[in-house]
Order: sequence, then C-alpha cells, then structure tokens
Amino acid sequence: MTKGKQKYSLEDLIDKVKTYINSDEDIAIIEKAYYFAKNKHEGQIRYSGEEYINHPLATAIILTSVYADTATICAGILHDTLEDTDTTRQELEQEFGKEIANLVYGVSKISRINCSTENDALVEYYKKIIVGMSEDVRVIIIKLADRLHNMRTLWALPIEKRKKKAKETLEILAPIAHHLGINKIKSELEDLSLRYLKPDVFYDIAEKLNNTKLERDNVVAEMLTSVSNILTEHGIKHEIKGRSKSIYSIYKKLEKGRKFSDIYDLLALRILVETEQECYTIIGLIHSKYKPIPKRFKDYIAMPKENGYQSLHTTVFGIDGYLFEIQIRTYAMDEVAENGVASHWAYKEHKDLTKASRNATESKLQFFRAIIELNEDKMSTEDFVNSVKNEVLSDSIYVFSPKGDVFELPKGSTPIDFAYRVHTKIGESMIGAIVNNNIVPLDYELQDNDIVKINTSKNSSGPSKEWLNIAKSTQTKNKIRSFFTKNEKNTYIEKGKELLEKELRKKKIPFNDFLSDSNVDIILDAIKEDNLNDLYYVIGSNKFSANYIVNIIDKENKEEKEIKLKPIPKNTDADIIVDGIDKIKVNLANCCNPIPGDDIIGYITKGNGISIHRKNCPNLDNMEDRIVTVNWNDTIKNKYLATIIIYSKPYNNALLEIMQKASNSNISIDSMKTINKTDDILYEIDIWVNNLEHLNNFIRDLNNFSYIDSVERLIK
Repeated sequence: MTKGKQKYSLEDLIDKVKTYINSDEDIAIIEKAYYFAKNKHEGQIRYSGEEYINHPLATAIILTSVYADTATICAGILHDTLEDTDTTRQELEQEFGKEIANLVYGVSKISRINCSTENDALVEYYKKIIVGMSEDVRVIIIKLADRLHNMRTLWALPIEKRKKKAKETLEILAPIAHHLGINKIKSELEDLSLRYLKPDVFYDIAEKLNNTKLERDNVVAEMLTSVSNILTEHGIKHEIKGRSKSIYSIYKKLEKGRKFSDIYDLLALRILVETEQECYTIIGLIHSKYKPIPKRFKDYIAMPKENGYQSLHTTVFGIDGYLFEIQIRTYAMDEVAENGVASHWAYKEHKDLTKASRNATESKLQFFRAIIELNEDKMSTEDFVNSVKNEVLSDSIYVFSPKGDVFELPKGSTPIDFAYRVHTKIGESMIGAIVNNNIVPLDYELQDNDIVKINTSKNSSGPSKEWLNIAKSTQTKNKIRSFFTKNEKNTYIEKGKELLEKELRKKKIPFNDFLSDSNVDIILDAIKEDNLNDLYYVIGSNKFSANYIVNIIDKENKEEKEIKLKPIPKNTDADIIVDGIDKIKVNLANCCNPIPGDDIIGYITKGNGISIHRKNCPNLDNMEDRIVTVNWNDTIKNKYLATIIIYSKPYNNALLEIMQKASNSNISIDSMKTINKTDDILYEIDIWVNNLEHLNNFIRDLNNFSYIDSVERLIK
C-alpha cells in the first residue's frame, strides 16, 4: 500500500449510516466529527502506511454493522483524539456535547491501561476495563470495533507485538464480545487472534476447509433446496442459507481430540422465519423427513442464553447420510444473535436512547451485573481477579429453580452457590437441597439443566464455616464470611453493653442518666465513633475499657465545675486565655495541633510556658497534677495549622481543583505530599485555617468532588 493512502472514505461511512439513520441533523454531526478528527490526526501515519484517519473511520464503519447510534459513531471517529492529539475533553464537550465527550473519554481511559496477560496479578486489568466500561455499554462496543480494525491490520506490527495483542484480544476482548452476544465481532476477533498466535494451525484448517469446499457447497446446496421445498409446501415464508463454521471454533474442537472429518457441523443451515410458533413447526417437519441425532436438540428459545441468544438447534442425518446442524430462529432472534445488546437500542426505530430502551439493553447485561456485584463486595484484588477469571469469564452452567427461572453459575458450583445467587437470605436460612427431585448433599456439583430446590428454615442458625470449603463462587464465600463478621460484631456489642453497665453499677451511676444525649455526644466525639452500637463495640472488642469511657464524662464534669468557679479574663489580646493569668508564654502542641473551636487544655511544661493540647489528646493521660484550664478568646486574630488526608481516585486535575477550592475558601496551603496506592491516591496537606468551622466547611466542600472518596483531619 502506498504510504499515506486512504482506504475508506467518508462517503462509505455515510452510505452505511443512511441504511438505518435518515436524519439530516445526525448525518451533519457525523460529518463534523469526521472533519474534526481528520484535522486533528493530520500528518499522522499508521504502521500499515495508511493515513491515521483511516483507522477511526474504519472503526465507525464497523459500528454501523451493529446499528450504532449517532453518538456512538461520532465517538468511534473521535476515539483516539484525546489520546493521540492535543484535543481536550472540554473541547470535545464544547464541540459535540457531553454524551459524545463522555464516550470518547471512556474509550481513551481504558486504552491508557498497559494490559498484560502474562501473569495473573496483572489481570487487575479485567477489573478496570470491565467495571469501568460497564457504566455505558456503548463504550465497550466502540472498544471492540477499534480492536477489530487493529486486528485486521495487525500484520503491520512486529511479530512479538502481534502475539501480545492477539493474546490480549483472545483472552479479554473476545469473551466480552461473546457475553454481549455480538457474534459477528466475536468470531472475527477469535479467527484473527488464532491467525497470529498459531499461524500453522490456522492455515492448516483454512486449507482443509478450502480443499473440501466444493464438495461441501454441493451437499449444502442440495440439502438447502430439499428443506426449502418442505417449508414452501406447508406455506411457511422463510429465508434459508448455508452457515459457515469459524476457523477458531473448529480449532477448539480439534483441540479436544476431534478429527477434522468428525466435525459434523461443518455442514450447517440457518432458517429464518417471522414467528416463534413457525420455529417449532419447522422442527417437527424437518425431524419427520430427516432423522435427528439424540441429545443434539437444544431449545434456546424457551431457555435463552444469558447474553439473550435464542434459537432452536438440531443435528440430523441429511442428504447421502451427511450430518447437518440446523439452526431455526426468527428474524428478531437472528438480530440478537449477531448484534447482541446492540440490537435492543431504540435508535433502530429512529428514536433517542430512552429510559425504556436502556432498560431493555441492561436486562441483557447479566455478565456485567455480575462484575459490578463482585466489585461492590469490596473483595481483595486477588479475590476479584480470581473471580473474574475463574467464574465470570470461564465456562458456565445453567440451572433452574422449580418455577423455571434460569440461573447462570460458574462450572463446579454447588447448591450453596445457587442459594446465595437467588438471595442472600435464602443462603443464610438454607438447611438442605433437592436436585431433580432427589435429596443431595451440599457439596453436590450442579450440572447443566438441573432443577434445584432449596429447603430453608426460619429457625436456621445460619451458614456453617465449613461451607467456605464447599462453595465455588468467591462472591458466595464473601457473603458467608460477611455473615460471621456481622455476628461477631453483634457479640462484641452485647459484651460491651454488659461491661459498661457493670462499670456504672460499680460507681453507682444510673445507666440512663449516664447515657443522656449530651453525654453520648461527648463520648462519641472523644472516641471518634458514630453511634451507641459503635460505643458498645469498642468496649466489647477491648479497644477502650469501660472505665476509660466513664472517666470521659467524669473529667468533663470536673472541668465544667472549675470553669464556673474561676472567672475568665477577656481583656487580653492573646488568642488563648490561661485561667487566672494575664500574660504567660503559650505554645500549641505538635502532637494534636489544636485550632480555635477545639476543646483545649493547658499543660505546665518545665521552662517553656504552657503547652496547649486538645482535651482528648492521649499524651495528657495520667498528668492531671500539671493541668490548667485554658480557653480560646472570643476574638481570634491568627490562622492555625491543620493537616488533612484526602483519599482520591486517580484524576488528572485533582491537585489543581483542590488548590482552587482552597484559594476560594480563604485557606492557605503550607505543604502537600502525594502518596500513590494501588487503586487510589492519598494527599496529605497542611493548611492554615481560621477555626474548626472553617476547616469543616472546607472538608465538606472537598467531599462534594466526585473523584474524592473521603477527607479526614489528621491528628499527628
């Protein structure tokens, strides 16, 4: 190919778009996206020698094959502008709107991740790519189209890069396409991956297919005519065609020990009709003429696959004894089989992506819901990686409830996994299981098409810890562990309450008087907990003794009495007033960094005046003989240093926005330290504030940023 030559044209794209989108406004924005991208990529050349614009254009053309909406096509054209040009997200939003800008950002975000499948630890990529993309399924489809065109031109890369890209495609992206039901993209991704990973095997199968093509074509044509005549005789309008088997699917069968000559579904027909009833009628007509092979009939219409696939499958002895696999489905079912979730998008009816159409799409995304549920379970990275790899992306079984509801489970699952998949409460109250009308042990390995009934009891004491060794799913195991953690917490709460009651009886303090609303607020503030159960828990788990908790209120009462007895002078310029002394040297303690608004107390040092601490500073325990009463003045002149910790998700402009917020809040930043973690970033920031209210308002404002998980004040 001549360097710089463009293979596709804008006219090619528009011609394909117009087959299902006729709005002049939509066509105009697609053309605008093309010229914007062409200008941005000007002068860039791909490894294959083409102008760079050819790649995003080809990506968009692939998207039209699954009837992508206007926003998706525009994002397909623009998908590399953020990564490979000087374009900003704000510029895209200004030119094309928020929806398109978000789609482009979604694709570029996952493209920046350096993926490797060489060791399992790096399969954390699964988490980022799948969970991140599942926020909008269109981002995934753009990524698949992008990868498909890259695979078509993979020959231009060095051999090692080809193999790495092919392995990544086969292990990560092709399974995603499968779970989304986009067969036309999945099959080509698999075939192209095999071509570069195992070229000898690929071309050997291709040669064998080519050598037998004439014979197969003749037999298929004869069988096609015979079946078509049967349907026409019975007045059934239909479309019938021969179906080719993908090279990769043949390779997988050969890998299992099958001989090439024994792969009977090399000869295949697909019949398309209007109604579901006609599908079942046709099965009867074909079986009355051609003998079916036992156990090869599959009814995916009554029992659809998790990705929405529906069809009837049968294998029969056809013309001259050749074996034929025949698929029978409606046109609508064929749409889903080829395009998966994309077939449900409302833009095919020339509407916007309404809430109802999005719900229809989401109903087909059980795969992604499973991933999101795993992520919400807060499991460790290692557990998450193993769950995605061994459960979500591996072989599944399909079992039924007694009412006929279908559940997808990882292969090797037990009745315990089934019970927890139905509902956590079912799992926790489970006392036994019946499979196919037979009582089975809880470690029974479920098989495809099993009908599972779970026996429960209100009096059940909950799961056994032994179940952790029986359950297959990591998600199930985490729910069992959560049960025991919760129970242990309840035990600590009861124990803590008993210990506190015992301590109060010993000191002859009425329980209800001690736990007045004002006292509880004082205690919770001192121990940094949220509610009464948390208070009982820290006592029961020995974090604080009951005596320590009671002393918090005793100490508070003593200090109140002292304050009432001694007048506090207010005619001073100092920010801190020492009880009974007009002028004395005071220093803020570095251990707890008090600021105006904090409850404070003074400690008489040897030769360095009075050190000012927060009242709950642990360094003052057992030093009551050198404590003096101090207070903040009504008028504070100075600013005070406080340290905060910010837990943030990775975000390019985080520091800039934090500093802008500080400046707008009249807060000065003294120093800043960044600590990178695996999944998030920590910022430790020293700031100058007027008082506690000033600090708390700033913390509240920071918590409103979407990328910030939490902010807390650090007491060093």
